[in-house]
Amino acid sequence: MAIRIYKKTSAGRRNASVNLHSEVTKNKPEKSLLKPKPKKGGRNHSGKITVTSRGGGHKRRYRIIDFRRSKFDVPGTVVGIEYDPNRTCNIALIQYEDGEKRYILAPVGLTDGMPVMSATGPAEPTPGNAMPLANIPSGLSVHNIEMVPGKGGEMCRSAGTYAKLTNKEGGWATLVLPSGEIRRVSLACRATIGQVGNTDHSLVKLGKAGRARHMGRRPHTRGVAKNHHDHPTGGGDARSKHNRPPASRTGVLAKGGRTRKRGKASDSMIIRRRRSKRYGQLTL
Repeated sequence: MAIRIYKKTSAGRRNASVNLHSEVTKNKPEKSLLKPKPKKGGRNHSGKITVTSRGGGHKRRYRIIDFRRSKFDVPGTVVGIEYDPNRTCNIALIQYEDGEKRYILAPVGLTDGMPVMSATGPAEPTPGNAMPLANIPSGLSVHNIEMVPGKGGEMCRSAGTYAKLTNKEGGWATLVLPSGEIRRVSLACRATIGQVGNTDHSLVKLGKAGRARHMGRRPHTRGVAKNHHDHPTGGGDARSKHNRPPASRTGVLAKGGRTRKRGKASDSMIIRRRRSKRYGQLTL
């Protein structure tokens, strides 16, 4: 993956960089795996804006991704790597021996013509192969990890992410997540070998407002600049310090406040929080 920085021919180009998508080998999507994706403009079913600064943008179609990897023990071959406008990573089109085609998240090192399989038991631990955590050797990097067996992958799905499988004991696997959290997951849960591709995604700088508008992002107004009835930190004469921690329009803390519900059943699965008072931040 490569990032291109152009000459400073204009104000918009001066601070911009472009992803060359050198991993992408296929330009047109598979029609049978496309769905319409109507725009919401940040509004819910009542027409009220629940997510601010959203609207416009280029028209998109949703690519149906196989997060469950439920095509068990059937060999498949990578047809091509495609760009997906709905996510940060690229996707790989897989054609199985029975003719069916599915999209999966494209890990680092997966290229055209490579074999891929979703196994119910032990399989070759190569990038793109999926299997239960019980059959994955300890020490490997995994992504698209299930939290509930059979529900489909929920963790480590964005570009460049992966988790480390460090230990397996008593029906549970121990994973070190990108956030630094250490968590137990059932050995019956499935995961895919490797690190998610498009690792340079975080290095791209848009450089100008126009590129953000193409992605469906509208201008963002600071809370302190609004009226007191429009935002918790709004109102006051001139620049008010508002005497409360920064929050969203609905009062959700914006600068590191905890949003996880207390007393969840899965609290017992967390061995160490992503920010530990004793050990600080853990990085992979």
